Amino acid sequence: MIILLILISITTLIQIGLISDTHNYLDDAVFKHFDKCDEIWHAGDFGTGEIADQLKKFKPLKGVYGNIDGYDIRSIYPEKLVWLCEEVNVFMVHIGGHPSRYAKGIKQQLVEEKAKLFICGHSHILKVIYDNQISCLHMNPGAAGKQGWHKIRTIIRFKIDGSGIKDCEVIELGKRGI
Repeated sequence: MIILLILISITTLIQIGLISDTHNYLDDAVFKHFDKCDEIWHAGDFGTGEIADQLKKFKPLKGVYGNIDGYDIRSIYPEKLVWLCEEVNVFMVHIGGHPSRYAKGIKQQLVEEKAKLFICGHSHILKVIYDNQISCLHMNPGAAGKQGWHKIRTIIRFKIDGSGIKDCEVIELGKRGI
């Protein structure tokens, strides 16, 4: 008698909508682009609680407060957020820098938390960079709002599948002033 043993790895593919620096402006196109997403992650500078409420009513929302956010946001969202999404340790903060120029203390925290995905906002500069030194992917979705010096409003959509981060899409929402 032959017994066949099949091991099935059960992972759930999770699609994420990543947004930052809305500065109290939420483009209706965000809802279209994030329609198939399972969660929305906001990397700070919501602007007001109304923005967070609109996103939260649409999809489950994780977020951190940014430097322009008031008590309405700071009383609900932390400065830093660390969690496990599938098999990926995620670290999110508003002001974090990037692999060649992390904000003070951030690289050490990424190492301590064994982060595999580091998300921040603040700079209004879209970046997706892998840090080989600490084996961590950095994402900054740029700015989705109309405040700031960026020229194009951007968001990111991607998937987490077990320990893999894949299918990253940069979405342009239009010019900042429009």
